[in-house]
Amino acid sequence: MLIIERKADASAAPSSAELVLPFELRQKSRLRAVLSTGEEAALFMPRGTVLRDGDCLQAEDGRVVRVVAQAERVLHITAPDARTLTRIAYHLGNRHMPLQVGDGWLRVEADHVLRDMVLGLGGEAVETEAPFEPEAGAYGGHGGHTHPHSHGKGAKIHDHFHDHAHGHSHDHGH
Repeated sequence: MLIIERKADASAAPSSAELVLPFELRQKSRLRAVLSTGEEAALFMPRGTVLRDGDCLQAEDGRVVRVVAQAERVLHITAPDARTLTRIAYHLGNRHMPLQVGDGWLRVEADHVLRDMVLGLGGEAVETEAPFEPEAGAYGGHGGHTHPHSHGKGAKIHDHFHDHAHGHSHDHGH
């Protein structure tokens, strides 16, 4: 069994196999799966790791495995205008649903209750098979913001950044 414990740089080496998984399984830090080659693999990723389409993983033996987002049942949501689509996204967000945001469309996991809600808000929801790549979330690994700042008039800018994992702006008062 191939043991995989970390991500690899996508440019490290060509992949020797693919790991095709739906979003639900790409969120798991511990997983037993079958690669495109038919070989079994055991994933032991750091807690909180979410695998994305195109990610590369490094096996203990040095081989590189590429992650592929498996097509799955989703609702492909559109609306007649940006305001309606934004309202739909707001209501889906209030339900803490994993949400993929595209250019003029949204995707969520297929669910008849959500479909009815979208229709009631003036949108269209078509159930289809497609890869599902929802947003990481405002507080996820790439969330928050970083910025340099100085302390006092004429002070030098720090040679480091501060990372704040919150979704609002504020004044540091300096």
